[in-house]
Amino acid sequence: MIQTILRTAQGACSMGGVEQVATWRDQPDTCLWVDIEGELADGDVTLLEQLGCDPLSIADAQRSRHPPKIEAFDANTFILFRGIAHLGEDLELQPQQLGIWVSSRLVISTHRGHSVSISRFWSDPGLGDMLQSAGELALHLLLYASGRYLERLLEFEDTLAELEDGLLSSRSEEQMKELVTYRSHLRRLRRVFNYHRTVAETIWQEGAGFPGLADGEDENAHTRRNLYDRCERLHSLSSMYYEICGDLVEGYISLSSHNLNNTMKILTIISAIFVPLTFLAGIYGMNFEHMPELGWRYAYFTLLAVMASVAIALFVLFRRIRWL
Repeated sequence: MIQTILRTAQGACSMGGVEQVATWRDQPDTCLWVDIEGELADGDVTLLEQLGCDPLSIADAQRSRHPPKIEAFDANTFILFRGIAHLGEDLELQPQQLGIWVSSRLVISTHRGHSVSISRFWSDPGLGDMLQSAGELALHLLLYASGRYLERLLEFEDTLAELEDGLLSSRSEEQMKELVTYRSHLRRLRRVFNYHRTVAETIWQEGAGFPGLADGEDENAHTRRNLYDRCERLHSLSSMYYEICGDLVEGYISLSSHNLNNTMKILTIISAIFVPLTFLAGIYGMNFEHMPELGWRYAYFTLLAVMASVAIALFVLFRRIRWL
């Protein structure tokens, strides 16, 4: 499905279909946004080529798992961005590939399914003002998509704090499974945000053609810097949360190992106390006929006293060396 919005030099905007492309060509003072939703048909590819899109960039936009990137051509700048189809509470991302071509007075966007970012701007009352500059509109599309990521990550901060506080609770085993899942999903997000940061850094520092520099003037500098700051923050937050999840997992393992060591130490001390007692009991439990102590009247009570003395002496020794 193709939909377009055309902005005239007077600021009037009209929505329509592919028929507005001809009007845009005939009126050099107009600015056009062409949005293509769904799989690119042969007719869509032909239209993109007629509008100056490079065939290789069109092929990249059609791929479902191509890494985000930015490429500057003579006629336009191509930006491939990984948006959100769905980002669950467990941070599992279902990405949506968003291809954007931007030139001096033309913005083209392609996406396979419904895009929240595109829909949001399509119904924005201030779209006409943003469409005054094609580069500004493209940057705002990227800025809003990055903002959706940021909102979800900031919400995860409270979840992470709850997991950290409840690590010693009875639900620690369940929380450990959650932490491992979060860590796995954060690793994937960090990889995506690393690509986005590289794209935003190129746009900010080099302008990357039409989104930034035009006619020797530094246009859209504030928006470009905001985009870079947001992508950099996304990468740093995902890296920090990934490391925190890793630290919590390692902390839980260390704590479990420490508790196990304490348990084993207590069992070892108990065994150490009872080993000499078992030795004495074993000696006098042997069924030899000639054992002088067996005929002594106080032998039983003396042996009990010796065994008690040994146990008490070992207990005091272990307390003194702080094993207990």
